[in-house]
Amino acid sequence: MAKVLIDPVTRIEGHLSVELDVVRGKVSDAQVRGDMFRGFEMILKGRNPVDANQITQRICGVCPVSHGIASSRCLDDAFKIRTNRNGRLMRNLVLAGNFIQSHILHFYQLSALDYVDITAVLDYQGRDERMERLKSWARFEIESKKGKSNEITAVGPFLPRYEGEGFYIKDRDTNLSAIAHYLDALDIRLKAHKLVALFGGRVPHLIALVPGGVTETPDRHKIREFRKTLREIERFVTNIYLEDVIAVAKAYPDYFSLGGFDSFLTYGAFEEDDEEKTLLVSRGIYSKGSIVGFDPQKISEHVMYSRYNSGSQLHPSMGDTEPDPEKKRAYSWLKAPRYNGKPYEVGPLARTVVGYLSGNEAVKREVDTLLSRLDAEINVVFSALGRHACRALECRILCARAEEWLDELETGKKARTHYEIPDAGSGMGLTEAPRGALGHWIRVKDKIIDNYQCVVPTTWFCSPRDDRGVKGPVEQALIGTPISDPKNPIEAVRVVKSFDPCIACAVHVMQSGMDMGRFRIC
Repeated sequence: MAKVLIDPVTRIEGHLSVELDVVRGKVSDAQVRGDMFRGFEMILKGRNPVDANQITQRICGVCPVSHGIASSRCLDDAFKIRTNRNGRLMRNLVLAGNFIQSHILHFYQLSALDYVDITAVLDYQGRDERMERLKSWARFEIESKKGKSNEITAVGPFLPRYEGEGFYIKDRDTNLSAIAHYLDALDIRLKAHKLVALFGGRVPHLIALVPGGVTETPDRHKIREFRKTLREIERFVTNIYLEDVIAVAKAYPDYFSLGGFDSFLTYGAFEEDDEEKTLLVSRGIYSKGSIVGFDPQKISEHVMYSRYNSGSQLHPSMGDTEPDPEKKRAYSWLKAPRYNGKPYEVGPLARTVVGYLSGNEAVKREVDTLLSRLDAEINVVFSALGRHACRALECRILCARAEEWLDELETGKKARTHYEIPDAGSGMGLTEAPRGALGHWIRVKDKIIDNYQCVVPTTWFCSPRDDRGVKGPVEQALIGTPISDPKNPIEAVRVVKSFDPCIACAVHVMQSGMDMGRFRIC
């Protein structure tokens, strides 16, 4: 048996490590570790409830909109208010913009370099300015070392990397095209941020999100700019992003049978009516081959293997945050959320499966078209590559629906309702972040925050074992993954990163005793 430690998993948000047992070339056991402490609940206690809307957005710079929406909905519930039509639509539009930029970021800037051969730019002799920029940007150096020739070293952002025979795309044209799109994706992400800023006030941390709605007022100029930018993004999503995902899928068909999980949860998102009875993203649970209804009271957090002395198996509304860095048997700063006592995957794959099997027409149309192009059945979606495909399809759905939401806005009319902070109360705010189900819970006492708890997507799927010893979704998804070289475990990395972990959402303060670096200040 070989022990493999991946520490840290790179090109994700935050610090995550994975320890694997590899027997006869396959993963037999896995531990996924959040290596930092999360403390935002402690920061929020004792503050004005409205502060939560801004403070929780600082949990993450990649998905602050999702936290802002969850917090706003949490406060709406505690204050017993509901936003008006413009507020609902503008919240949907800024959340859609954030979803799109995050999905594009994940595929091109975080994951693509595990599939494409970036060193191909060294030999590029064409006239594509993007390739020349990358060649310069990466600042590659070729050195001849004793016993080795043409070994690549670098101080740029793309290397070092996992080295192995057959690790990367062999087709030259496909490879170079994907590399060039790395830079195109940066420009498109900027445009997606613009969508958020038009109605959210700024990016990354929105100032326009408030209890009761949004402080911005839609006008013809903003709607026109949003629509123009949205259409540029939609062309990229359809003509480049989706095509690159399909190209990777065809180059790595094995990953349609790796990294799968079989239980999914989604809170639902993007309210389609003012009563919030209809959602664009379906709410529900997929378990044992069928869809069942979702009950938020069945959520609990286990902590036996987490570095907390908090009460275990508590509902988030009653949760607490008492760190214990020396706790025996504990190996992660993430808690272990469970629904009805079981682990569930959340995120784009979960949303797609629940939507598809619930009869969501938009999801079914996109999935069926993709499966036809791949000449595949729905089961291929339950995989590492399936997660990438679901993100691209989700971007297409959001681009199309956002156009319609723009048409529904009433120019010149406010997008918020009045609120008053109650002496006491409690609230729950559920939504979907790009990475999955996101929930905020608040308890107000004497007009201040008495308790605030967040259960974020990565806590769901990167959770450690629960009180019964059952592994979290990523730990289970890794079992059976082939590892061709224990010193270069790229296969496991691809599986982990297909979930798009965001440890910054789950943890924040460095674990004591860790030597992160030594510096001499002159």
